[in-house]
Amino acid sequence: MTATLDFEPGPVAVGTLVGLSGLLFLLTPVVEPVAVGSLRVSTVALSAVVLTLGFALGTVVFARRGRRLFAIAHGVFAVAWALLVLGPLLGEEALLLAGVVVLVAGAGFLVSQSRQ
Repeated sequence: MTATLDFEPGPVAVGTLVGLSGLLFLLTPVVEPVAVGSLRVSTVALSAVVLTLGFALGTVVFARRGRRLFAIAHGVFAVAWALLVLGPLLGEEALLLAGVVVLVAGAGFLVSQSRQ
């Protein structure tokens, strides 16, 4: 019996971004901040940005597959993570608070939808 792996580009790209995000997060204690242009950026911050991109791409991938609830979940969390990243980056507490609100409201919405 021969088994073949059939990788689809969309899910592989999402998985790669999520994996890279996790790796960046885990490297934080042992890696100095990374130069991004003229800025020195913590790998934790880069991890959050990469995770946001993974959620955003996951939205498109699941929407194209007709998986509405999964697409909505990824979209909600992409917006929430983007706000949670931008708030501290720009020094805007309102964006950080908005990210928390989107995260909590989105989770509540998803729980209510999963019960139907």
